[in-house]
Amino acid sequence: MLRQTLQGTGVALVTPFKKDKTIDFAALESLIDIQIAAGVNYLVTLGTTGESVVLSDDEKLAVFNCTVNKVNGRVPIVVGIGGNNTAKVMADFKKFDLTKVVAILSVTPYYNKPSQEGLYQHYMALADAAPKPILLYNVPGRTGRNMTAATTIRLSAHPNIAGIKEASPELAQTIDILKDRPSDFLVVSGDDEMVIAQIACGMDGVISVAANAFPKPFSDMINYCMAGDFSMAKRLNDLMIEGYTYMYEENNPSGIKAFLFEQGVIENELRLPLVPVSAGLQQRIHNYMQRYFA
Repeated sequence: MLRQTLQGTGVALVTPFKKDKTIDFAALESLIDIQIAAGVNYLVTLGTTGESVVLSDDEKLAVFNCTVNKVNGRVPIVVGIGGNNTAKVMADFKKFDLTKVVAILSVTPYYNKPSQEGLYQHYMALADAAPKPILLYNVPGRTGRNMTAATTIRLSAHPNIAGIKEASPELAQTIDILKDRPSDFLVVSGDDEMVIAQIACGMDGVISVAANAFPKPFSDMINYCMAGDFSMAKRLNDLMIEGYTYMYEENNPSGIKAFLFEQGVIENELRLPLVPVSAGLQQRIHNYMQRYFA
């Protein structure tokens, strides 16, 4: 059951670039090894944090294949395949060899702002077509449209819709989903800053941005939460709170790439329209890392 497979810490991997803006596959492979060695539970490729919207179809396939080959079955993999053109998303399913992934994370349609019925019909069409279970992804801060708890629960009845990454800022919405979800329906957080409270309410874990830079302390923190030891979880989380603030101050993934650059894992490179964080923020990130993680 996917709810057991994807418990704990999933990491939304960045896509490293070289100075010439081409994909740095060696850095990606190194990042994957770092995550797995630190004990994260699974990896998510080609999500928002992976700058998937600025990758060509060929580049997406290359990143996907690199990730699958490097992971080599060590941890489960979830792949992001989503968009605001339902027919294109269904066609995109066929471009990947999905035999070695456990699920497809598919974001709610953005920009065209469908109604709740439109969201429902979109996901029903995807679920009917998908060769792997679908994880819904509700992130209204990026898409411009919130998917309500009622729509999520309605969709949870489809046998090929296995869960949701819920990134609404409303804790009450999360509680409503958790109250009414089927017993096998996965609910994970998309918000590093709120995840302790959300797991206390019954969430199954997180798909994290911060864990790219803090895989060991972050996954340990989540493990303490899952075990009900919120006192120990808070001690670890307290060390990272300032880091979360810097990570999201200007943009994600600009923030997390700045952290990984400080650690020497990747170059501090993004593709337009994204740019690296400002010099002032980079200095604060540097100072923070020197204080707590040097």
